[in-house]
Amino acid sequence: MADVDAFTDIPTTTLADLLGRGQVMDSGIRPLWGPVPRVAGPAFTVRCPPGDNLMLHAAIHRAAPGSVVVVESGDLDYALAGGNVCAVARRRGITAFVADGLIRDLAEVRDMRFPVFARGVIPIPGTKSAAPPLNERVRCGGVDVDAGDVVVADEEGVVVVPGARREEILTAARTKLAEEAAQSLDTWESAHRARVDRILADQGFED
Repeated sequence: MADVDAFTDIPTTTLADLLGRGQVMDSGIRPLWGPVPRVAGPAFTVRCPPGDNLMLHAAIHRAAPGSVVVVESGDLDYALAGGNVCAVARRRGITAFVADGLIRDLAEVRDMRFPVFARGVIPIPGTKSAAPPLNERVRCGGVDVDAGDVVVADEEGVVVVPGARREEILTAARTKLAEEAAQSLDTWESAHRARVDRILADQGFED
């Protein structure tokens, strides 16, 4: 099976080209500090009802080192986590948080360089009362994520590689990157212009 760590060498742009729009989270899920390193890891999935953050706080003690904790929430009124939660996650070897929601203590998170991809920040925390199961399918940034899917995130965005397609996509991505590296800008420009001109002609466009 393909090594998940190998996906840190694959830009999200390349993965997006191969997987299409449906596996790319919406642009609201973004890095909260920069420059952020590219991260990749198997998804550990969490569902937090609006206003409640209990299960993310539980997840940091249960997710395996190397995991990317992916949170379904959609809450824009309360923070899912703060500096201490991120510090414990980092200490336990969790790779990153990808959250459809907000965090707080951004300065602390930035200073410790813990990668968080989320919708933003707010200073007030949520409550802790709801306990839905962990590692069930969640929806984050408009993408369905199953436990064990490969989540790759960088400054361009967040892409989810279905676990069953891990080897296929990694091989295709490496091939694509090698082909691009071997192509000069002159060659690319020539092929690009020919393609654009052909499409324009098909549309009846005239200079």
